[in-house]
Amino acid sequence: MGCFATRRPHEIRALLDSDVSLEVIGDKRDIPNFLRRRGLAQPPTGISFFGERHRAYVKVQDGCQAGCAYCIIPKVRPYLQSRPIGQVLEEIRTLAHNGYAEIVLTGIHLGHFGIDLVPRSNLSKLLGQIITLTDRESLPLRIRISSLEAVEVPDELIRLFREHPKILCPHFHLSMQSGSDEVLRNMKRRWLSGPFLERCERIRHEIDRVALTTDVIVGFPGETDAQFQETCNLVRRIEFSKVHVFRFSGREGTEAVKLPDQIPTGAKKNRAVELQHIADQLRADYAKSLLGTNVQVLLEAAESPAEFSGTADRYLKIRVPALREPTSLIGKLVEVRLEGAFGEELIGRIHF
Repeated sequence: MGCFATRRPHEIRALLDSDVSLEVIGDKRDIPNFLRRRGLAQPPTGISFFGERHRAYVKVQDGCQAGCAYCIIPKVRPYLQSRPIGQVLEEIRTLAHNGYAEIVLTGIHLGHFGIDLVPRSNLSKLLGQIITLTDRESLPLRIRISSLEAVEVPDELIRLFREHPKILCPHFHLSMQSGSDEVLRNMKRRWLSGPFLERCERIRHEIDRVALTTDVIVGFPGETDAQFQETCNLVRRIEFSKVHVFRFSGREGTEAVKLPDQIPTGAKKNRAVELQHIADQLRADYAKSLLGTNVQVLLEAAESPAEFSGTADRYLKIRVPALREPTSLIGKLVEVRLEGAFGEELIGRIHF
């Protein structure tokens, strides 16, 4: 499945060993029919288990029509499809009862959730329903949302996160890609740096110690040294707690692969190293800013008989002393008092 399978299914089939029985699914909406052809009379509408993972993922939306110059998705999945809210709630309920204490809501263009539903809905309404479900059934559960466009974070959504910090993780992953307006125009991004910065500042002002993370592409065709520095400056100004740094890599079928002034590999590597250094320092600074506070942690592993590790609501790795048998707390949400920092990792004690 996926973008490559949609664009070049014959190439995938040619690579398969003759003994492999497989079907290439060019359109994920065909999955129910695929399962019926395999003998499953009533295909499930959701996922119940994620193996040994302690975090579950619920995809609530698919498709994108944004048309960014570097992205193939609008060409292979140009439709917008949102799952009915009732179906999403049922999957979340099932996962919670199966022991998953953190659920991540995902989508190709999550900010467009609900615009195709009748009646029309949105991400804020979906989260409001999830909060109601969690409160009504006393589910030991928190929700994290995946990547959003900053300008698709309305005040209504910010209010929900401010008012329900135990259910909605105070963490926004906001796709920036570049801090240069000229590069953003060449990328065919729909919003420039000004609106992006305004939303980040609004979120930070409204939500206590919020974690802001992002994606950045360095070395987009035509990006000058000065434009790259604009990106570095904006990353510093927003003070992201984590930056995923990507070197531009052209994808066949996208507009960007045909653009002039492609950046040499060495220059892209150097820019990625420089930006990653800035990002690492910002992440360490953010970790230190949380010292002396309590955070909610999903305990995920026993690093040793004497130590647990897990992920904080603000998306940092936390280590805590093991105060009881590991199996009794692994997969659970606990309050941790943060007492020390080691780079981007934090050390604390469970606060009962």
